[in-house]
Amino acid sequence: MKQVIMLHNPRCSKSRQTLALLHDRGIEPVVIEYLKNPLSVIELKDLARKLGQVSPIEMMRTKEPEFKTLKDNHETLTDEQLFAAMADTPKLMERPVVINNNKAAIGRPPENVLGIL
Repeated sequence: MKQVIMLHNPRCSKSRQTLALLHDRGIEPVVIEYLKNPLSVIELKDLARKLGQVSPIEMMRTKEPEFKTLKDNHETLTDEQLFAAMADTPKLMERPVVINNNKAAIGRPPENVLGIL
């Protein structure tokens, strides 16, 4: 049986909706509350690959106040620096994310994750 992993923020409505969508389909994912257990730079790079080789900026919540501190510089920051910013401030990472084997999808909207199940 496949192990489905969900990077989850229980305070986020889209994250809760995505978890409910998985449960409705009989899938009980391994839930990782990424704000409590942040991903490392290496894990974030692997996640970017699973998302389809997206850039780190595509994985970021650009409307968060924490991003505003990077905003003036984000165009000059390297990918390495952006991954480090997400590792240091996990709130910057877009959510929720569902991982199934070597593929991942951001659940915005929640139905996006169905394509990797």
